[in-house]
Amino acid sequence: MHTIPVGVLGASGYAGRELCALIYRHPALSLAFATANSQRGETITLPLGGTVTFQATDDVRLQDAALIFTALPHGTSAEWVARARAAGARVVDLSHDHRIGNGASDGIPYGLTELRREQVRHAPLVANPGCYPTSALVPLAPLVARGLIAPEGTVHIHSASGVSGAGLTARLDLLFGEVTENFRAYGTGNAHRHLNEMRAFAAELGSDAELCFTPHLLPVARGILSTITVPLTAPLDDVLAPFREHYAGERFIEVVDALPELRQVQHRNVVRLTARAMAGTRRPMLQVFSAIDNLMKGAAGQALQNANLMLGLDEAAGLPA
Repeated sequence: MHTIPVGVLGASGYAGRELCALIYRHPALSLAFATANSQRGETITLPLGGTVTFQATDDVRLQDAALIFTALPHGTSAEWVARARAAGARVVDLSHDHRIGNGASDGIPYGLTELRREQVRHAPLVANPGCYPTSALVPLAPLVARGLIAPEGTVHIHSASGVSGAGLTARLDLLFGEVTENFRAYGTGNAHRHLNEMRAFAAELGSDAELCFTPHLLPVARGILSTITVPLTAPLDDVLAPFREHYAGERFIEVVDALPELRQVQHRNVVRLTARAMAGTRRPMLQVFSAIDNLMKGAAGQALQNANLMLGLDEAAGLPA
């Protein structure tokens, strides 16, 4: 079977390595190159088997790839996206450089695949969403679409992430001794950089709600659990109905009765969610709970899902359910 050559720029990070592993096992893709300037010439074993040898970004032939994933640092990615596009490659950008709300998103699809499928399909460039926005916006979208969020209400999003979400760069606050048997908030004061895309995409969906977001660091390697509190226009007879209707037939959205757990989504490209009506409040309120793997549906898995659509392949090709 003929395979489509793809490349990964910035492949030494957690998301980049996850992408290389997914590509290695993909039935229709082959890895043309994987770059990591600081590790050029090094060969690593991939999480799911196989090996990859890193090259310097300046040394690869961008024109050898039909599609390129850019997993480069924020602020650096935009230049290489432009170079890849000039070389004729389609691009999935995993940085925030081209995401909605960050000043460079005009005409570029925001790759929340289930919500922007037709814009992503065959697009030349897609901005892959952040992990926290994926965990929050997928649950919020059905409520916004049905006008169920109270006008000018405040939505509170509390998310807890594994340490791989902070990237592979060595940092004192991410040492094992600092993280293990601990739990802490960070990015407080409603100032986390992912809020830009959350607000912008929520507004694009038609919401005027205020978003208050607080991330927390979990002493685990991977996964995000989000608890989202939403003021409603009226009580819901069936709190799961909006989600089941909105995501009917979606292979990577799981609407369940029980509360989602990280172990149910790790190494899988899914959003698993449920909802509960809140008791004892003056106005109708809903709590929505979502769980994702931050390296899969929150990064590499969603990037591959988008790439499949861009290349005219089965959306689920190469992805663990």
